[in-house]
Amino acid sequence: MKITYIKSFFSVVFLFFVSISYAQNTKFKVVLDAGHGGKDYGATYHGNVEKNIALKTVLKVGEILEKDPNITVVYTRNKDVFVELDDRASIANKSKANIFVSMHCNANANISAAGNETYVMGITRNASNLEVAKKENSVVTLEDDYEIKYEGFDPNSPESVIGISILQEEYRELSVELAAKVQQAFTKKTSFRNRGVKEAGFLVLRKITMPRVLIEMGFVSNKEEGAFLNSDNGQDKLAEAIANSILDYKKEYFISSLTANDKNKGEEKDEEKPKEIIIKKEETKVISTKSNNDIVFKVQISASSKNLETTPSNFKGLNNVTKEKGSVIYKYFYEEANSYTEAKKNLEVAKEKGFDSAFIVAFKNGEKINISEAVKKP
Repeated sequence: MKITYIKSFFSVVFLFFVSISYAQNTKFKVVLDAGHGGKDYGATYHGNVEKNIALKTVLKVGEILEKDPNITVVYTRNKDVFVELDDRASIANKSKANIFVSMHCNANANISAAGNETYVMGITRNASNLEVAKKENSVVTLEDDYEIKYEGFDPNSPESVIGISILQEEYRELSVELAAKVQQAFTKKTSFRNRGVKEAGFLVLRKITMPRVLIEMGFVSNKEEGAFLNSDNGQDKLAEAIANSILDYKKEYFISSLTANDKNKGEEKDEEKPKEIIIKKEETKVISTKSNNDIVFKVQISASSKNLETTPSNFKGLNNVTKEKGSVIYKYFYEEANSYTEAKKNLEVAKEKGFDSAFIVAFKNGEKINISEAVKKP
């Protein structure tokens, strides 16, 4: 692949990524994407058809999520129709959703291959990951003028598959968090092998400006697993697992603007209240009416496998950056605040510096807690 092609392709992608921030809406909005559809059957083995399994499971996930009045579900397709990959991205971005979840079934010439796995966008040269991406990306050949639309993309070229991943660091950390929750939920609802969280270059994910994952729910090429995927009972269990992972993610990372406004009003009232004066044994003690000093809000600006010095030069001039070492990656945080209002101001500063995918996290006594829980604290 020529260098000029790479530059041209990424210039187009970069211009498309006019950042739509990870908005704090009044409702948590989820885009559910049923892979394939219409003339694109996806993988077909033993009478198991990927497009049908994906659609039925997506609708079941949506039905569960829609029971929550604080969730809005958007479908890229809710019937057996062919939807081009770019159109799926457009539906997601126009909806300004919080997450995008694409559901598929895996397949392999080795019919003993089994298990589920969840993908995020990333650079990889792992042969099996590339093969999965190549299979899912091959749908573009069914689209008119796909070579022009996708800037000369060749679904059979490993270089093309790797290349579309390079600009995908934005929202990566949140995508990984969501993918991990999906895999954890699968282990509770199915006996399938947990193949883990992986990365690969998927065309359907490349232009989506929000945390996004692609789920391979199991192998239709495996007779036993395929029968489970194609059954109502199997789809119910998979749907419950995926829906539960989304609900867990919402609980941990989403705070509605209404809740935030209520909290902010409460903080403003607290600041306006006079301090209480308690007189005891001729001693005067001033007690603050604020009671959430044990909760600290930080702005997570980055996550990387690299152990960086927390100097301003490494973080676009930001001071007061701290880091936390996880099992695989380092997480980098900007500032800390005792109120959500102050944290939002810090978030704005981080985004102005170019950390568009930064988000607020909360800690209580040094332990990470759900942001919604932290904001609801009196």
